[in-house]
Amino acid sequence: METVVEMVHADTHSDYLDMAETLLQSGYKDAAAVITGTSLEVHVRTLCVKYGVDTKLASGAPKKADVMNADLKKADVYDGLRQKQITAWMDLRNKAAHGDYQSYDEHQVRMFIDGVRDFMLKYSA
Repeated sequence: METVVEMVHADTHSDYLDMAETLLQSGYKDAAAVITGTSLEVHVRTLCVKYGVDTKLASGAPKKADVMNADLKKADVYDGLRQKQITAWMDLRNKAAHGDYQSYDEHQVRMFIDGVRDFMLKYSA
């Protein structure tokens, strides 16, 4: 952690990931996936701000998470393998948010939560 702001962000995201973990343990994999994905998207947006990557399109509309993810890779914040992992996580989150519940299982959500937690620790914002 570099700043107090980053510590606050990490603590807030940790609380949401703890909530997702509790939901998963209680059998609510879909809600856990949505909360984890939302935390990931917020963190990606915060990373953009930290590294000076635009979070809005020229029109002023907010960029989608996948565009910001690609922009962070282009800015060398992380490599292509990390970008692809984030893309896969965002896909899982979208499946959960849009009711495609049969396309993933509890184990994948567990790996999602653990992976996002690790990502946030490695790439603080």
